[in-house]
Amino acid sequence: MKNTTRKGGLSALVLILFLALCFGVAWTGAQVSPGIASSDWYDQLNKPDWNPPGWVFGPVWTLLYTMMAIAAWRIWRISGFGDSKPELSFFGLQLFLNGLWSQLFFNLQNPGLAFAEIILLLAAIIATTRLFYRKDPISGWLMIPYIVWVAFASVLNGTIWMIN
Repeated sequence: MKNTTRKGGLSALVLILFLALCFGVAWTGAQVSPGIASSDWYDQLNKPDWNPPGWVFGPVWTLLYTMMAIAAWRIWRISGFGDSKPELSFFGLQLFLNGLWSQLFFNLQNPGLAFAEIILLLAAIIATTRLFYRKDPISGWLMIPYIVWVAFASVLNGTIWMIN
């Protein structure tokens, strides 16, 4: 592990870039999610009693995307882009899958396909977390709430698919 912690203006710029990347994915998902897009389809779905109220999702995802961006930034700070290719490639993969889920579930209105995809997303997040943890335990720990939330979302997605 190369420990050349990056400092100064470049470090701040890269943090802003990771935040922008994560919140860009959040923005694309929000465009098709209930509350912004027409939610008639989602509102008409049968949902389990333990489905969280809509207002929970915004604050939870804001915190998770912030923690993900900080975790990736910490990995970059330790060893740069070149020496963090596996970690940051998996980070990019899970972020892509994260954005894809909203499109499959809300835009295509396909909970079954979204369920299959969220299982892949969860696996990618776990792999990313393991890679992050090996390089920087704090970065790994920053990803744990994301794993927990997506595991919960997987069960919720699967349940909605099965009862509709």
